Amino acid sequence: MHKLYFSSYIGEKKPETIINRQNACPFCERDQLTGILETEEDMIWLENKYPTIQNTYQTLIIETDHCSEDITVYRKAKMRKLIRFSLEKWLNMEAQDCFKSVILYKNYGPFSGGSIKHAHMQIVGLEQVDYMKELLPEHFQGIKVIEKPAEIELNLSTNPIMGFTEFNMIINDTLEHVDKLADYIQKTVQYVLHDFNQKCSSYNMFFYHTNLKIICKIVPRFIASPFFIGYKIPQVSIDQRLNEIRTQLVKKIK
Repeated sequence: MHKLYFSSYIGEKKPETIINRQNACPFCERDQLTGILETEEDMIWLENKYPTIQNTYQTLIIETDHCSEDITVYRKAKMRKLIRFSLEKWLNMEAQDCFKSVILYKNYGPFSGGSIKHAHMQIVGLEQVDYMKELLPEHFQGIKVIEKPAEIELNLSTNPIMGFTEFNMIINDTLEHVDKLADYIQKTVQYVLHDFNQKCSSYNMFFYHTNLKIICKIVPRFIASPFFIGYKIPQVSIDQRLNEIRTQLVKKIK
């Protein structure tokens, strides 16, 4: 299994606002930002000032200039621009020969593994690791919620990577239907934070590029299961619960 090496010396210097919100937000101080790669409206793509992982190139996309906003409240046009902008930068980095693979992901909330509350996504070029090596096609298959074969599929994982409930959205990698993907992501995140579980305040969002498909996986986050941490055994929601979620989500999206 491939490993990523984390520098705790750099990690100790990272600012923290997701738990201690009294700390100043570094993403709000826009005139102090460095390593800016590209901007579009209020979105900023820049190098990560605290590159904690060795043999990688770490970048961030600051989504908005409003610290209190997040995906659930963006206007539809804003959400679509964000997903298109993020996917384009990710795929452009992926095309560079210096990386074995490139990951695009998002942390949100206190159980997500993030440190900054201000909405952002991360694009990380991995020089020595192929992120798809340990993943299987079954990790992105499941009970169909919405299926429009020429456009998009939304399903609930029956073989989740970590466990319980994972939402998969799949489109072709031509980005022809990226606006539809953005709409589904927004509605799914709204469902996860507002309707899925009263105790859910966090999620992760992961993107994958494989077999000419772009896949977005949204994972509601709670305290991690000891079965997974200690034994790498995921727990799967029973079919009855998955079907309840499917019914609720269909109503949310339609």
